[in-house]
Amino acid sequence: MNTLQSTNLINFNSLFFLSDIEVGKHLYLELNGITFHGQVLVVSSIVILIVFIFSFLGTSNKNIIPNGWQNFMESVVEFIKDIAVNQLGESAYRPWLPFIGTIFLFVFGCNWAGAVIPWKLIKLNEGEFAAPTNDINTTVALALLTSFTYFYAGFSTKGFSYFKRYIEPTPILLPINILEDFTKPLSLSFRLFGNVLADELTVSVLTVLVPLFIPLPVMLLGVFASSVQALIFSTLAGAYIAESVEGH
Repeated sequence: MNTLQSTNLINFNSLFFLSDIEVGKHLYLELNGITFHGQVLVVSSIVILIVFIFSFLGTSNKNIIPNGWQNFMESVVEFIKDIAVNQLGESAYRPWLPFIGTIFLFVFGCNWAGAVIPWKLIKLNEGEFAAPTNDINTTVALALLTSFTYFYAGFSTKGFSYFKRYIEPTPILLPINILEDFTKPLSLSFRLFGNVLADELTVSVLTVLVPLFIPLPVMLLGVFASSVQALIFSTLAGAYIAESVEGH
């Protein structure tokens, strides 16, 4: 009987702590009548600041033979260049390298900020700090920015003839081609949002239920998955741009 009571008590306590895991609650900030999600604003600003610091350290003391931070940042740039070249080709990648690089670094930094930094140690009145990419507003904004960019890429290179793609190879496909332009940002945003949110929820639940060793491999897997999601998002951005400028 005592064992059964202890088991029931453990299960009750676990459920009690699980009820404290918050999803979709935010700390709101008001600025000139505009409402911001405080967590997203703060963590995004930290990520952007870190990227700027790394960029400054990598370019402040440049040498012919790179070393230290310069070597690290050149490796990052080469990695991003490979993504752009693989999607756009050697002749067309350069104008779009800054955009693809910015998307990759921001998504990578946001994902790692949620997977590596122990934000739960910082207690807020409402909500909690987390990866900005676990907020659907952030991922939708990134997806729409990508959509506007590949529209601009196509229109700037082909002019009004860019819109011929909607009736090729036959005008019958016009509704499907238009629908495709709506599904691209949807798939981009929900893929990134769903994967990041699922990872954070998994770690949160396992930390409550088994707080010692089991969450560690899951956290390492989350770090790996965060990197993969940044790679997928930037690769798809490059692929969509390549599709828009194809044949130019």
